[in-house]
Amino acid sequence: MTNTERAADPTGLGEIDRNGARVTVDDKAMINCRADVNQLLPLKYHWAWEKYLAGCNNHWMPTEVSMQADIALWKSPDGLTEDERRAIKRNLGFFATSESLVANNVVLAVYRHLTNPECRQYLLRQAFEEAVHTHTFQYICESLGLDEGELFNMYREVPSITDKAAWALNYTQHLEDPSFTTGTPERDQAFLRDLVAFYVVFEGMWFYTGFAQILSLGRRNKMVGIAEQYQYILRDESIHLNFGIDAINQIKIENPHLWSEEFQQEIRVMLGEACELEVAYGRDTMPRGLLGLNAELCEQYMRFITNRRCAQLGLAPVFGPTENPFPWMSEMMDLKKEKNFFETRVIEYQNGGALDWD
Repeated sequence: MTNTERAADPTGLGEIDRNGARVTVDDKAMINCRADVNQLLPLKYHWAWEKYLAGCNNHWMPTEVSMQADIALWKSPDGLTEDERRAIKRNLGFFATSESLVANNVVLAVYRHLTNPECRQYLLRQAFEEAVHTHTFQYICESLGLDEGELFNMYREVPSITDKAAWALNYTQHLEDPSFTTGTPERDQAFLRDLVAFYVVFEGMWFYTGFAQILSLGRRNKMVGIAEQYQYILRDESIHLNFGIDAINQIKIENPHLWSEEFQQEIRVMLGEACELEVAYGRDTMPRGLLGLNAELCEQYMRFITNRRCAQLGLAPVFGPTENPFPWMSEMMDLKKEKNFFETRVIEYQNGGALDWD
């Protein structure tokens, strides 16, 4: 019996098959594995490996970024308007636990059911990046002297934030069942929904209003330390999103029966619902707008983003033709880690040979 004639152990932790044949590229699959998931080579999905390498090349830590200017501005009684402070705190409150929600989904659901070793290699890198992002909000909270209970519990206290988290978690309720496995069209589609909910919606839509808000402030030379960190997060998230899109599209190629007309329409409805939740969040965080930014512009931006995500998935657009009101956002993704920041802290890293293991 060859590898392709029987299902492999999706965990990679089962009993070793002493008679198993060597893995070939054709044995590998995105879901419902047929090959040993412990064997990275030969690579089948080079796009996944390239994204892993890109993630490694994007390495950063929040403590590299100086918060001195932000601290001074935050403590100044007339440094920020009340509307700016509201937007910043709600923004931080959404991101602070959202990164953990995404990380939990990557580790507990996506990694478990995406049965390809090079994809799992990228997921390990992504999981670390989600930890760095959560660290970022701890660092910001500590630097500004914010109420940590208020910040990290906003996802349960602020309805516009709670509604988004509850919507996304609704798509993982059955996946958290330890007995859940892929292997039937219904369960395979359930996993695809999960990928759409977290990669396309959570990371590819819901983070973008927050990015626009903070980066808009940064463009006005306000909260420049937070804005710098958000640029790094945006760069990470763009790779997370593109990995998710590639993974979904690869599953579609290998399992075309899953991408039925009915299922496509279901996904379009999901994206439409997600857009409306983000629009409501924009209205809540900016009830009177900020200089150069308001809820109406963010609604237009989210409609543009929603249509863009549809195109990336090969779906018909949800909304009519919509222009991007924030073309400068694309420039923010081009931040180079090697740039010399005005007040960036110098961090000395130790290599293995320099560490004292005693």
